[in-house]
Amino acid sequence: MSSISIWIICFLSIAGVILRPFKTPEFLWAVLGAVMLLVSGLITPAESLLGVAKGTDVYLFLTGMMLLAETARSEKLFDWLAAHATRRARGSASRLFGLIYLVGIVVTAFLSNDATAVVLTPAVAAAVRSAKVNNPLPYLYICAFIANAASFVLPISNPANLVIYGTHLPPLLSWLAQYTLPSVVSIAATYGILRFTQRTALTESIEPVITIPALLPGGRLAIIGIGVTALVLLIASSLDIPLGLPTAVTGILTSVLVLIRAKKNPWAVIKDVSWSVLPLVAGLFVLVEALTKTGLIQELTALLQTSTARSVSATTWSSGIGVALACNLVNNLPAGLIAGTVVQAGHVPEVIKSAILIGIDLGPNLSVTGSLATILWLVALRREGLKVSAYTFLKLGALVMTIPLLITLMTIWLYHLYI
Repeated sequence: MSSISIWIICFLSIAGVILRPFKTPEFLWAVLGAVMLLVSGLITPAESLLGVAKGTDVYLFLTGMMLLAETARSEKLFDWLAAHATRRARGSASRLFGLIYLVGIVVTAFLSNDATAVVLTPAVAAAVRSAKVNNPLPYLYICAFIANAASFVLPISNPANLVIYGTHLPPLLSWLAQYTLPSVVSIAATYGILRFTQRTALTESIEPVITIPALLPGGRLAIIGIGVTALVLLIASSLDIPLGLPTAVTGILTSVLVLIRAKKNPWAVIKDVSWSVLPLVAGLFVLVEALTKTGLIQELTALLQTSTARSVSATTWSSGIGVALACNLVNNLPAGLIAGTVVQAGHVPEVIKSAILIGIDLGPNLSVTGSLATILWLVALRREGLKVSAYTFLKLGALVMTIPLLITLMTIWLYHLYI
């Protein structure tokens, strides 16, 4: 009965995060689920604290990245970048769409998918305002979908990558050899589907004459801080160092330097950071900790080993697709934590491990709760006065996720079959 109760509470909690009844914030439902598990005795205080502690690196990473983004936004850096991008589009909506997509690839690859949601979304919102487009959503969808589609270009492109491999992360050159082609396929397929679905909105003309605002000294410091953060993350990844603390340090240091340079009150930046994301993540980790008590890890490990023994090819496809769908039920960070534990316990072939990683990274493009990056994107949209319902996103994600996922899984399967 306790296992059934845990599953019911977790299901209702995730449903609340997805549906946001009465327009309540997402974090409220994740925290409420965690509290219900604790109060009902289904999880002990020690176990709940253990679940919260497992997300420490993620909290640090998000803190640094959100402070970095909010500092840059407050210094009008995004307005300046947006004006340059819009001027380069020269009045073409399609060209602006392509430019934003290219920037999204770079930001995701070198700063992570969460950074794309946090840093790029306000920049794109500023760009479409400058371009005076009628419908800004096609451009803003890029920030959500490329954040996941490009998240296995490098190990640092998605924190979930480090969770899957644990202490056995491949060297950078081996990673590039294994994931460069699948990344190209994923990025190209996602672009093609997204561009096709938004083709009507991209026929309009946009403002060709754009005034470039002056970049404040604080904005220049913010650019340096973002560049240093990208470099630090690459170095940390190559040395197999958790990314949370380096990101927090560079983000906080950049904010402090910019605030001193601009002579601003720190509260001006701190109050606008979306801190509710942190309890949301903590709540999700507690839910996963409770689910492990139901014997989920042991059952999944046994299932994976049995399936692999029967057919590696069939397991490659079923695990990649299965994990992709699971991400949309429990979010890809907790799903990655479970999948990483199962993979490391099961000692599965590399092709299956790769398929699972692709499912964890690309699968979340189906729904708004698939990845933390998409949830951060929704929060950023609301700050810009825009809303996308779960159903609207699901209708689009059904195409933008499924076709690229199947093509990318085919690529990784053929790579391991013939290489």
